[in-house]
Amino acid sequence: MIAALRRTVMPLRLPAASRPDAVGWPVLLLFVFALPLSIAVSQILLTVLAGVWLAARADGAERSPAPAFFTPLLAYAAWTVAVSVPFSLAPATSLVESREVLLFLVAPIVLAFARGERARTVVTVALAAGAVNAVAGIVQYGILQYDNLGQRPSGSMGHYMTYAGLLMLMLCAALSRLLFDARDRAGALVVLPALSVALVVTLTRSAWIGAAAAGGLLLVLRDRRLLALAPVAAVVFLAVAPAQVTDRLYSTFDLRDPTNRDRLAMLTAGAGMVRDHPLTGIGPGLVEEVYADYRPANAVNETNPHLHNVPLQIAAERGLPALALWVWFVAAAARDLVRRLRDPASRTLAAGALAAMAAMLAAGLFEYNFGDSEFLMLLLVLVTLPASAAAGPAPRIA
Repeated sequence: MIAALRRTVMPLRLPAASRPDAVGWPVLLLFVFALPLSIAVSQILLTVLAGVWLAARADGAERSPAPAFFTPLLAYAAWTVAVSVPFSLAPATSLVESREVLLFLVAPIVLAFARGERARTVVTVALAAGAVNAVAGIVQYGILQYDNLGQRPSGSMGHYMTYAGLLMLMLCAALSRLLFDARDRAGALVVLPALSVALVVTLTRSAWIGAAAAGGLLLVLRDRRLLALAPVAAVVFLAVAPAQVTDRLYSTFDLRDPTNRDRLAMLTAGAGMVRDHPLTGIGPGLVEEVYADYRPANAVNETNPHLHNVPLQIAAERGLPALALWVWFVAAAARDLVRRLRDPASRTLAAGALAAMAAMLAAGLFEYNFGDSEFLMLLLVLVTLPASAAAGPAPRIA
């Protein structure tokens, strides 16, 4: 009887190689869904994912190669921890502030658990969560009167700029589906209006610039003649947008605008930090501590937590070598994504990821988005998915 029972139960046991996948795949979906909704929940789920992934690697069940851009990210993390932190003006503070390099593990984890068709599912889940949060922001704007610079829509995020950055990235994924993937165009058409309206009413100019750059790139990749639609879209937007939105847009070009003036002052302050600490930087997380020492006379704010510019922030905090490593990451990711555009299995995902990179770079000239945990995690998910789609089918759970 025992032997018969064993023969009945044995076929239900998971093969060793699929056991981590049986846990990792659903947790990954929960993680992606939580990303635009809750930083606390998403980081808890990421911790679980990291444990499953490390366990799988330890027992030999997981041997997926890392994405092409992961090597420069590792080098960037190593420079931060081994050089910038020890030579920081306040090493203990910088060590704590450097914990975001652990988020780079998102890339190999996504590659391990989202292979093949699962990559498309990940985007679908992310867009569903993004649509929910977009509606929340629209409700805040239209009903709760989050309609001015003192109180802007932030959805479920703690800050409106984080919220706008996430909306910007999800717009990239949705527009890529609309332009490149006939199977998912209906879903993209459903979520695009909510994402677009929510992004507009955040009044976040850097995210608007990033979304415009991403949209232009996607139109060029699909058919450069589609760029002719851009002026038409701009005219329609200016005709229907509320006054506070158009006023905010026009302020982008006004050098008398206080935030514009302060960003110019930050460039001066950041350049001074780089000049004094070109190799190792002042140390991660210390811009606010030393800003008063470098603040020019024309600055508006007494202090700033960061320099509102990704390349300048990296160079000031971690030194010019770290900036070179970050540029290597951008170049490696772009090169790999351009190559994957030729593969039908990953074309839509690659186009969306390229748009996300373009959005990050354009918006990152006016905001330190690469240092925003929620933004960085979603960016790494999107940039990894094309490699995941081309990595072959996920292991069967039998």
